[in-house]
Amino acid sequence: MFAWLGRFVVRRRHATLIVAGLFLAASIVSLVRSGPLTSGNIAGLEAGDAEKEIERITGRDVETTFIVHFRSATLASTDPAFAEEMERALAPVRADPRVLSVMTPDDAPPPIAPRMVAAKKRAAFALVSMRGGFKEARRDYESVRTKLRSDTLSIACTGKVPYMHDLDATLEHDLMLAELVSMPLALLVLILVFRTAVAAALPVGVGALAVVGAIGVVLAISHVTDIAQYTINICSLIGLGVAIDYSLFTVSRYREELAAGRAMPDAIERTMQHAGKVVAFSGAAVATGLAGLFFFRGSFLFAMGVGASIVVALAVIFALTFLPALLAVLGDKIHAGKLPIPETKLAEGAWRRAAEWVMKRPLLVLVPTLAFLLALGAPFLRLRLAAADVRVVPTGIEARDGHDRLREDFPDEAAPHAEIVVRFPSSPALDEARIRALHDLSRRVGRLSGVVKVESIVDKDRTLDEPDEPEDAESAKEDLVATLLHPNELAAPMVEMGKKLTVGDRTVYLRATLEGPPDGPAARDAVREIRAQRAVADGALVVGGQTATDLDTTKFVIDRAPRAIAFVVGVTFIVLLVLLESLLLPLKALLMNAVSLAGSFGAIVWLFQDGHWFVREGRPLEPALPVLLFCVLFGLSMDYEVLMLSRMKEAWERTHDNTRAVAEGLEKTAGLITSAAAIMVAVFAAFALARVVIVQAVGVGMALAVALDATLVRVLLVPSTMRLLGPLNWWAPRWLRRIKADEPRPR
Repeated sequence: MFAWLGRFVVRRRHATLIVAGLFLAASIVSLVRSGPLTSGNIAGLEAGDAEKEIERITGRDVETTFIVHFRSATLASTDPAFAEEMERALAPVRADPRVLSVMTPDDAPPPIAPRMVAAKKRAAFALVSMRGGFKEARRDYESVRTKLRSDTLSIACTGKVPYMHDLDATLEHDLMLAELVSMPLALLVLILVFRTAVAAALPVGVGALAVVGAIGVVLAISHVTDIAQYTINICSLIGLGVAIDYSLFTVSRYREELAAGRAMPDAIERTMQHAGKVVAFSGAAVATGLAGLFFFRGSFLFAMGVGASIVVALAVIFALTFLPALLAVLGDKIHAGKLPIPETKLAEGAWRRAAEWVMKRPLLVLVPTLAFLLALGAPFLRLRLAAADVRVVPTGIEARDGHDRLREDFPDEAAPHAEIVVRFPSSPALDEARIRALHDLSRRVGRLSGVVKVESIVDKDRTLDEPDEPEDAESAKEDLVATLLHPNELAAPMVEMGKKLTVGDRTVYLRATLEGPPDGPAARDAVREIRAQRAVADGALVVGGQTATDLDTTKFVIDRAPRAIAFVVGVTFIVLLVLLESLLLPLKALLMNAVSLAGSFGAIVWLFQDGHWFVREGRPLEPALPVLLFCVLFGLSMDYEVLMLSRMKEAWERTHDNTRAVAEGLEKTAGLITSAAAIMVAVFAAFALARVVIVQAVGVGMALAVALDATLVRVLLVPSTMRLLGPLNWWAPRWLRRIKADEPRPR
């Protein structure tokens, strides 16, 4: 099949290049006309349902409302001049048709207005609500933000819309920087491998084409479905690595065939027959890993899986069509641009001697190497997960600085909250029994150790410093029922205002301020305890807020991860079982992958969660990160394993000498694996320069995993374990041998 494809591309090389050029042009058009990207929400979470109910009650969408923080160096926030300047800055925004409403301390409801002013801090804030949904709000935010200006007050915006806008801008900058760094690094490695400019440039060109094409397709898809911003970074990260790797395999084999004296058409045919098969299997292995992300339907992980699968598919397609067409056009000119670089390839027998050295002392090598990798992976046992928030972007970004200023000046507003919504089966939401139950709920929540205070229609602004009075509980309930259902003339306006802010047709909203950070144990335990008793009279409660979102997101990922992992491992095992015609080798390959991944995961926890080396602010990892890394790296690691084991199997079938087969397989593949891994590490490590923690962690994790896999695992663990297993490496059940015996052998 692959030989036929090679002949076909040679005959129609110019048509193939024209089609690739048209595809590139269409991709560029798609880049220019890209659809809106989403924030990476997960559909169907309880926290999301609670936020939608709150939106119905308050009439203000939390997602499309952002905070404008004002601060003065000289004016007190209670000074009329401060309020006048604040209103002057907001006037252009009020008049903007894309803005639904603006709320300042002067026009806020009486229960809310005092909270919007911090007299001692010389600060105040306003709430700006955008029209339309979140996509429209994020699209319009930048032009609305430019209208907020003041000569005397400093202004900083924060909230979900500013955060996502600034995150997008930061990711775009990070992506450009990573590509500017990774491309020259990859080119440098290729120059050292090929020592000619043309041969080195081809893989980089194919990588760029695959990435631009994939991003173009993904952005076209974004017009009809939700695609998270992170998907673009993943496309670039994975696409560059695999496309350059596949091109390296192809160009290396083509040069070998030319060096053997074959003419261009025959050289390309044989290149496709051998290297083409490796590229196709490699793509299938990576695609199998990425298919694990499809188990997370309804989340941004699914979109990442789609985007990554597209870029891998394009990398394979271009390596099997566009690249051979270029090689056919170039012919012997592949050697053009020879550079004065000395031969860097290791001596012919160096890898063989290394393998033989390891196999003479397998336990002495195996035990300390395994111990080191397991020690490296040990921090993963203390993994903590939390959904990404504004803290994943660095200081110096307005949304992050605005959040920090809000936390400093308005700690109650910046504190984590449990947004409790009680849903009743009928309207009106308030009757005697329900008011009593809501009162009991508020008291129960207020007594929890992680709760600072509770605010609601049935509660005053009571803190935990005020003791409960059980003897007065019943009389307090009676007074509350009378006040809410039959208020006197003096209380009626305040009661109606409170109902307007917190009571819907069949719902009631309570807000509990939590202790510590949103991902801290106190806040999490409080949310779990609130949810432990859901019944409220004839209704039931749901809980939203950042802490609840963390818990729900983590549960969503953990619930689906076992099926995804089982699928990836199971399919990979079956493919390796048939390909290698061995029962133990696939098991060993899976274990080797697990060990290298464990080391990478442990290092990520130590760096990014615990906050070491270049990480200034440690925080729990995003729940999607371990799953994403597993699905991507499992396929990439299997690439090198199969390449090496396939050559070892060829030698075993010829010699039936296990030690010789292992040494020969390592000798024939270690140089190519080292070069390919060096390119992968160069590309992935460039993403460590990102300012967004998630992208930084993905880049570091992938670079480290590939580096460990290509060095400690392939050079030390594989030879030592295969030496200990001996001929058992090649044992296969009779039914599998029969299947392989019926397969046609390549010529």
